[in-house]
Amino acid sequence: MNPRDEQAIDAAKLYYRDGLSQGEVADRLGVSRPTVSKLVQHAKERGFVAIEIRDPRETGSALADRLAQRFDLAEVRLAHTAYTGAALTRELGRLGAEALTGEIADGDLVGVGWGETMYAVARALTPQPRHGVEFVQLKGGLSLTPRSTNDVETMTSFCRAFDAHPRMLPLPVIFDSAEVKRIVEGERHIRHILDLGREAPTAIFTVGGISPQAMLFNLGHLTDEERDALQVRAVGDMCSRFFDENGDIALPELDERTVGISLADLRAKPTRILVAGGPSKIRPLEVALASGYATHLVTDAGTAARVLGEDVADRDASPDPPHGVDGDAAARGDT
Repeated sequence: MNPRDEQAIDAAKLYYRDGLSQGEVADRLGVSRPTVSKLVQHAKERGFVAIEIRDPRETGSALADRLAQRFDLAEVRLAHTAYTGAALTRELGRLGAEALTGEIADGDLVGVGWGETMYAVARALTPQPRHGVEFVQLKGGLSLTPRSTNDVETMTSFCRAFDAHPRMLPLPVIFDSAEVKRIVEGERHIRHILDLGREAPTAIFTVGGISPQAMLFNLGHLTDEERDALQVRAVGDMCSRFFDENGDIALPELDERTVGISLADLRAKPTRILVAGGPSKIRPLEVALASGYATHLVTDAGTAARVLGEDVADRDASPDPPHGVDGDAAARGDT
């Protein structure tokens, strides 16, 4: 630590902890007020200062309560924010990281999906004192195009946060041939990873929308005919399994070529943390919740209100006591 770092910490303590004005800090340290401003900024940039905002809605809301009751959810965390796009995804990632951290104990085996939302969760995780935790990749993640799934980065960040061991699935998520997929899945190592994915009692995942911009539409695995068919028959995907309005497989022939956990095995897990939000996720999220694929939900308040068929402007009007947990944060049509 150099002298500037030490002076920056002294300035930050006086300003943030002791509540002095920048002018008062300047007098204490014998420097100018502009110098104090620069020192405080330096302290933030060096990570000496952590600013935490406590939104009282994070402890519960009527909207979260209604959502939990409608879909029999154990916990709901809602993002109360005007953010959209990447900024909203980051906020969902923050809340998703908090939800996951609260569910992981020593020795746990946890299944992990991939996509923009899961990558945001991974980047929001902070080091946690856990022992013997394992994370298993729930679906293949290799891309045939420059578009990255960030599956390796996601698993690496999850494991780093909990000092955990990774169980990677180094395969494409969709094979060209169902026969080749079955042969590859029969290999002992691959079969072991897939078995671990089925056995993991906890899973964290997202849902994707159906659009030409969605990640699964841009990894090089789908034909033009399959894209067209999905636009007609599917409402979304979970763990890269495309599902229809009833929560069932939309294209069985495509599903036979998909590598990863099945929807039935996903729904059988005791703890299922679903993180998704934003306009493109409203319909797939509604179907996923109605079909019982989640026990824990992280989404944004606007999406929650629309899933419930409520006026967004009146989403917290109910005086009923809260049930879930709210926060601040949505995602694109990626999974």
